[in-house]
Amino acid sequence: MRRSIPVVAATLGLTLTLAACSGSAEPASESATAGSGEDTLTIWVDETRQDAVAEAAKAFETESGLKVELVLKNYGDIQADFIAQVPTGKGPDITVGGHDWLGAFLQNGVVAPVELGDKAGDFIVTSTEAFSQDGQVYGVPYAVENIALIRNTALAATAPTTWDEAVAAGQAAGTRYPILVQTGVEGDPYTYYPLQTSFGAPVFAQNADGSYTDELTLGGEAGVAYATWLQAQGAAGVLSTDITYDIAVEAFSNGESPFIIGGPWMIESFEGLDLAIDPIPSAGGQPAEMFAGVQGFYVSAQSDNALLANDFLVNYIATTDAQVTLAEAGNRPPALLSAAEKFADDPIMTGFAAVGATAAPMPSIPAMNSVWEFWGVTEANIISGAAAPADAWNKMVSDIEGAISK
Repeated sequence: MRRSIPVVAATLGLTLTLAACSGSAEPASESATAGSGEDTLTIWVDETRQDAVAEAAKAFETESGLKVELVLKNYGDIQADFIAQVPTGKGPDITVGGHDWLGAFLQNGVVAPVELGDKAGDFIVTSTEAFSQDGQVYGVPYAVENIALIRNTALAATAPTTWDEAVAAGQAAGTRYPILVQTGVEGDPYTYYPLQTSFGAPVFAQNADGSYTDELTLGGEAGVAYATWLQAQGAAGVLSTDITYDIAVEAFSNGESPFIIGGPWMIESFEGLDLAIDPIPSAGGQPAEMFAGVQGFYVSAQSDNALLANDFLVNYIATTDAQVTLAEAGNRPPALLSAAEKFADDPIMTGFAAVGATAAPMPSIPAMNSVWEFWGVTEANIISGAAAPADAWNKMVSDIEGAISK
């Protein structure tokens, strides 16, 4: 499953209700009332997380005598469906989801705080910070994800420290592409973000505690310098809007480049390659800081079983065994420190975790929703030569500011 720009799907997906104690499946209504009874917890999961959550649910059922219903959802549908159904008193007690959904969830009043209690300090700090707003924690994290430079060691023996070094090493390897960065005609600012931050142009200002304000900081001289660099890389053929996610992954798997910028969701496509996970090289001279994405579980604000839901998440999902199983299912480093230690001998998992140690959580503030519409397509137009860098970048900043102020 790829990680890309968040998209709120508007359509409803087909679901199956899974009896966690038996593993059997039967048709279920999308609009089933949250917590269909005082003795039942309803949980929305996607296919990747389904089996891991089912294991935790079986243990919960055995020890509590209560029932858990797992509703299988298309991950791309969950955010929109949750926002639509919870205010009507329908939907699940618990749903899986990304931390960057928090802003929209809070704006729509559909999630309740969770109480981590003594376990609050058992998680990677970034993971709980990502699910926090105004001193409250709104999700139980289970995995942290970020991108890095994935290197084919047969084509490049050492890690580059700068973008120019990476390009030179790629050219020396004699492969079709010196480095692969998924772009497409709509751009991919999530993947490009560490290159942008290396010019000193993060998207929003941050408070002392790391929380985001809605003050844009991607403009000015630093932003224009980054945009000018994008144009030069496009003109040189190093970056191209022809390189979509699928093309980039296939080319790297075929040995057509020593480097690709991407995340752990790509790794299963590179079977047979000897890989190293390296920091993303700086293009602008400053550290290349990527976004950290955190996956976790939310509790519905309308759940009649909020205490049971909190108990299930804290005592059955926030366990070493459950988080190891979730990590293995999704190829993401666990959020729970004790589970992360179990992967100490896994160079891929530890490689992504090491690179992501300084990552910043993707902003979950509502203002972030106004950024995506303009950001990626502007980058793509600059790379392709369809737009002048300074003019296009400055217009993008103005358009985003206008959208935020509405």
